[in-house]
Amino acid sequence: MSFIATANPPAASTEPAVANDGFFPAIDCEQLRKDIRLDGTVTPARLQLAVMDAMWAVNAELREWRAAHVQAGRGTLGEVPAESIGGESVKVRQYRQAIYAHVQAQLAEAYRDMDTTPQGAGKEARVLSALEIRTDGFNQRLRWAIADLKDTSRVIAELM
Repeated sequence: MSFIATANPPAASTEPAVANDGFFPAIDCEQLRKDIRLDGTVTPARLQLAVMDAMWAVNAELREWRAAHVQAGRGTLGEVPAESIGGESVKVRQYRQAIYAHVQAQLAEAYRDMDTTPQGAGKEARVLSALEIRTDGFNQRLRWAIADLKDTSRVIAELM
């Protein structure tokens, strides 16, 4: 018999949503935790900081895009013309995906799972490589979510 330590999520209704700038939606930390299957090893305070960092970065990247929509008379992201799936604007979902991916990339860099602690000959290189691949995957999802939100191509390449 072996002991497997697990971390429980914080008690429900203890994590407030992080308010946004009015154009972009607030992010519900409890829903984020459920959606990305985040356990309690990341404290509510740390998660809230990660969400605020993600909002700052994503909102800054979308500043010009947002300004064009505000100038066109759209006061919120939900008012930007888009398909609706499940009763929600696709643009709102894409924004949330960008925030989630940014948060996951931050947390992957900041917190290592127990199985990523190097042990044995050569494990450190394998662990660091796996961590880099995982972080790169989150960053790719972030780039794709922003490109989809802006209706631009996911591929940035120049043929010579």
